[in-house]
Amino acid sequence: MQCSLMTTPETGEMLDHYRLDAAVARSGMATLFKATDLRDGRQVAIKVPHAEMEADPVLVERFRREQEIGQTLNHPGVVKTFDGEERSRLYMVIEWVEGRLLRSILNQEHRLSIERATKFTLEICDALDGMHKHGVVHRDLKPENIMVDDQDHIKLIDFGIAMKQDARRLTFVEISAALGTPDYISPEQVKGRRVDQRSDIYSLGVMLYEMLAGEPPYSGPNPLAVMNERLLHDPRPVRKLRAEIPAELEEILKRALEREPRHRYQTASEMAWELEHQELVGVEDGPRRPASRGIRWPGARRMMLYAALALAPILLFGLMMALARR
Repeated sequence: MQCSLMTTPETGEMLDHYRLDAAVARSGMATLFKATDLRDGRQVAIKVPHAEMEADPVLVERFRREQEIGQTLNHPGVVKTFDGEERSRLYMVIEWVEGRLLRSILNQEHRLSIERATKFTLEICDALDGMHKHGVVHRDLKPENIMVDDQDHIKLIDFGIAMKQDARRLTFVEISAALGTPDYISPEQVKGRRVDQRSDIYSLGVMLYEMLAGEPPYSGPNPLAVMNERLLHDPRPVRKLRAEIPAELEEILKRALEREPRHRYQTASEMAWELEHQELVGVEDGPRRPASRGIRWPGARRMMLYAALALAPILLFGLMMALARR
């Protein structure tokens, strides 16, 4: 049975040459179906906006923006959005990914091993780095938007409020929809400021904290209280919740969760570098590091020492040549 236009489709109906096999998720804007492409039997995901949404030009623009952003990204850690065909109505065709949401894993296991949490974080860093290099900010990173397959590889999903960094500023009407999820949004999102890739890094820091500790870094009786906490207080040190976490990994968390974006990792690749070279991460006690530093490569003093040691023979040779000429 062919789906009627401007109605929300049902399981078993057809959308062009796609058969809708099962509804797997539903949000305020759209329903996500597992579907089969009858041309080749391939399984895909179909995201169909609700009928009432299609009557709202602003929401339609958001849906099209999500589709366009998805089509620009080509990374193994990011779910693919397909294009290249005419469609009878507005809907998205997305790569079908077998696996479980990270949220489901955390609900079952509560906290992960340090090695597994680090592995997931490194893969998310790699996916974010690919996105950010295309000028895309996810803005809603959370365990519900991370799919984990049977080999423990991740894919980022759901770009419903993603944006290009060069896009226009959001209007007041759109701010509530662009905030993301209270437990994971950055302080600048809470304040309604323009966000960039460092906001995604903050959200990743929240997820890493939760994977290690079994709970998010901030809590409260309601979403407003949770958001207010991150504006006023530092999170509880994760090693007080789990003593076996290395001090260097706790330091990485602190850097990812800095309230001011300029104090955070500036790129996902910088955070990944420190995760891969934790032995070079300097551990700092006391208050947050000052804003004056720029991009913070780990073990800067040690690297300078290595450079000086490498240059010493060259300088000594030059001095000897100068003396020989005399």
